[in-house]
Amino acid sequence: MNNAIYNFREPKNEPVLMYKPGSEERKLLEEELKIQLNQVIEIPLIIGGNEIRTGKTGKVIMPSDHQHVLATYHMANEKEVSLAINAALDAKCEWMTLSWMERAAIMAKAAELLSKKYRYRINAATMLGQGKNIFQAEIDAACEVIDYLRFNIYFASLIYEEQPISNGESINRLEYRPLEGFVYTVTPFNFTAIASNLGTSVALMGNTTVWKPATTSLLSNYYLMKIFEEAGMPPGVINFVPGSGSLISGIVLKHRDLAGIHFTGSNSTFNSLWKQVSDNLHVYKSYPKLVGETGGKDFIFAHGSANPLELATAIVRGSFEYQGQKCSAASRAYIPESIWNDTKNHILKMISEIKTGDVCDFRNYVNAVIDNSSFDRIMSYLDKVKSSDDAKILAGGNGDKSKGYFIEPTVIVTENPHFFTMEEEIFGPVMTIYVYKDDKFDETLGLCDETSPYALTGAIFSNDKYAMIKACRALRYAAGNFYINDKPTGAMVGQQPFGGARASGTNDKAGSHLNLLRWVSPRTIKETLIPATDFKYPFME
Repeated sequence: MNNAIYNFREPKNEPVLMYKPGSEERKLLEEELKIQLNQVIEIPLIIGGNEIRTGKTGKVIMPSDHQHVLATYHMANEKEVSLAINAALDAKCEWMTLSWMERAAIMAKAAELLSKKYRYRINAATMLGQGKNIFQAEIDAACEVIDYLRFNIYFASLIYEEQPISNGESINRLEYRPLEGFVYTVTPFNFTAIASNLGTSVALMGNTTVWKPATTSLLSNYYLMKIFEEAGMPPGVINFVPGSGSLISGIVLKHRDLAGIHFTGSNSTFNSLWKQVSDNLHVYKSYPKLVGETGGKDFIFAHGSANPLELATAIVRGSFEYQGQKCSAASRAYIPESIWNDTKNHILKMISEIKTGDVCDFRNYVNAVIDNSSFDRIMSYLDKVKSSDDAKILAGGNGDKSKGYFIEPTVIVTENPHFFTMEEEIFGPVMTIYVYKDDKFDETLGLCDETSPYALTGAIFSNDKYAMIKACRALRYAAGNFYINDKPTGAMVGQQPFGGARASGTNDKAGSHLNLLRWVSPRTIKETLIPATDFKYPFME
């Protein structure tokens, strides 16, 4: 009989491998890249532990070579969506009554498999399928996936440990029930870590899920699903359902047992899901919990005391890593006149040294954007800029999709703080800079706060402590993740819990215990040791 009260200790973040020339990790990754480049795998649906091939198929292609097919995937029909819902509901009772420690052990094993056995497979799949360079894949598909799995176990132990006070007359306790029903998880293309966490965080707390992965990240997501199975995830706990978002959502959102949605993606899609849930409230057994992170128009704000080289480095890294396709990527900056020329010169020098191309050439800093529609959308913005009198392109501005979806890292300068590229989310390698007069620091802080409907990430660069604190206060609600003298990207699990408010989402802070609390429905239990035997109270005497 196991009567131990077990708690997981706080883990350390997974070390990031550097892949230096001649290193063992570089050799192993290069071998895995060759394997994946020379095969076309078949990706089925996985529902209730069964692989299902519908015959309705699509292709997974490389963003950097859109003629190269990596996989053929099967898409769900209405029948398979209903099967996935039923599989999640059928698995629910046994999974939720399993000791939480046993659920945690599965997540811990998945983390070890990723760290030791499948690191290069998941990294190579993320590089080839999602267009990430070697470093961006390592910090995402390996390290952050592993960190979410390990830290969530620790966070769960803290949640379960928190209990109310009991006195001598009664015993009081909190039962952290999973939600009643199933959870719908909708994951994006840009982070393998998000694809993993949206499902496993929910499952860790005893829930079962229907997982709709992004089509453009199916290669890495399928490998994740197979790793979860190898780690011991029981059939039906996570059901892998590629296919049309509108078709899947149209069925899932009308089901009476929908308990919640865990989402990362566009603002418009999340708004649509929210509206459909609202329209269907009369159908549901309970109010679904909606947790979403939707994007941002993330900023870098500089004070006149900032170091121009440090500022320029943050702009180049924050804007152009992963082609600006991080929801945290910097896409607007406010720079005072006094340091603009020095900053500009540093930016232009850095951009002149950036190489753009295939992920398999490790010298390339910038790679392809994710697909044709993204390429066309970003280029349409740049074409509008070229015909505008309110802004000019300082660097870049061109694209070429003859082989892959490549767009040059682009810097725009405008005299209009409300220029459309200062306000609208572009989701590409495009940075717009507004140069302000030094004596307009306070006024420009107000502009920064009011310009965008989003509030995900932002940064202040300043070596003046008073100005730094003033900016931090003025921009209190402009960013859920705020950085001082650093780029606004690169949040680490356990160190910078991630999420924003306003149009950026529900700010439920993935990478902390706060997100996990959303996936439980606590029940208070009071056990009275000696029940009363007389209805009368002393005041009645």
